[in-house]
Amino acid sequence: MNRLIPTVALGFLAISTCIAQAAETKIGAIYLDSQGFYAGVRKGVQDEAASQGQKIDLLETNAGGDVSKESAFVDTLIAANVKAIILSAVSADGSVQAVRRASRAGIPVVCYNTCIEPNAMKKYVAAYAVGDPFTFGERLGGAAADYFESAGNKNPTFAVLNCEFVEVCVQRRKGFEKALMGRLSGAKIVSNQEGTVLDKAMSVGQTVLTANPNLDAFFGESGGATLGAVKAVRSQGRVGKTVVFGSDMTSDIARELVSHEVLKGEVDVSGKTIGRAAFKAALLALQGKEGAATLIPVPIDLYTTPAEATAWLESHKDGLP
Repeated sequence: MNRLIPTVALGFLAISTCIAQAAETKIGAIYLDSQGFYAGVRKGVQDEAASQGQKIDLLETNAGGDVSKESAFVDTLIAANVKAIILSAVSADGSVQAVRRASRAGIPVVCYNTCIEPNAMKKYVAAYAVGDPFTFGERLGGAAADYFESAGNKNPTFAVLNCEFVEVCVQRRKGFEKALMGRLSGAKIVSNQEGTVLDKAMSVGQTVLTANPNLDAFFGESGGATLGAVKAVRSQGRVGKTVVFGSDMTSDIARELVSHEVLKGEVDVSGKTIGRAAFKAALLALQGKEGAATLIPVPIDLYTTPAEATAWLESHKDGLP
């Protein structure tokens, strides 16, 4: 999907501090949930708003993964006459109507991380800030292949704890599978179950390990899935037998990578970076300088060593990704 949309480099997103608006510019921001990544996004949005040299009134909420909450807040933002809306769409299909209402009200919508389905996105979305999810998965799949090649295991079995109610996570898995199985043709996915919230991910992970006592590895498609998989491995006494490759860095995840007992690789898009990029794109859009679903690529980072995880902790003392 992303490969069909024109791209613009982050470095070209120069924002004028003199926008022809009223003294106060209202911008709406909707965060998909409250997990670490979205806390980082919120910080990025707030920091970028504070840097603009003008008064920005941010109207923010957390949709909690609920399409109806997202829809209701979009209507609230429309009624409040915001100049732009930033959101991580709850559902590729279910979020279309709310985004369309905003667009038809003359309010540019900027997606970040997740968005609506491609045809609707081209009509109703001004810009989309995202780390390409297929490439995201590919990088982690390559790290997993490196690990099992070094271990002399050409036929590793994997279980996936997913967040595939959003298309981004589907693409993460497809990229992961391509990279892993392109090098280890005997690798196999033996289970793929939803588990993106920590407690549920841990419970599902424990069940998967009971059903697959010789499982070699988990792939966590989100931060909650990653940490839940690690905790499941520990609780089931599988340290040294089952490893985890995960997504979306947090302080807890970084500490697990420092220990390197269970977590062997982590891929990440900085929440702060994507929040800043989305806010910049919103300002450009309300000036009429963004449109037709411009793709804004955000860097993807891979961490595989304790030293890299330690460096991440040192540079993120506030704990926000």
